[in-house]
Amino acid sequence: MRERITPAKKGLIIMANPPVGSKANPSQFDVIDKLGADEPYFVIRAHDPLSSALVELHAYIGAGQSGAAHNKLAEIMAMTAAKPPRPASSPKYRETFAISLAMEQWRETHKE
Repeated sequence: MRERITPAKKGLIIMANPPVGSKANPSQFDVIDKLGADEPYFVIRAHDPLSSALVELHAYIGAGQSGAAHNKLAEIMAMTAAKPPRPASSPKYRETFAISLAMEQWRETHKE
């Protein structure tokens, strides 16, 4: 009889139902309900193929792990190399940069 390989035996993490960080099970650090009415934000959904890698990159940078961050960024760049870039004229592309600028300006006017 063959042994049944379960996700746990493969070394995979079994997700809680619903998974942490979801709308139904927010992270203890979730800030959506804490956002100021004028505070810009940007959401990266799990649907985005780069989402987990981008969140991991953010964590490495925040933890001061520059080597791991560099490796993760290289992995992200390799993942995106096979897909043609979004055209600079894309409304989504332009809005992403507008959000980034709005975040920078918001921080400047809301220094503690």
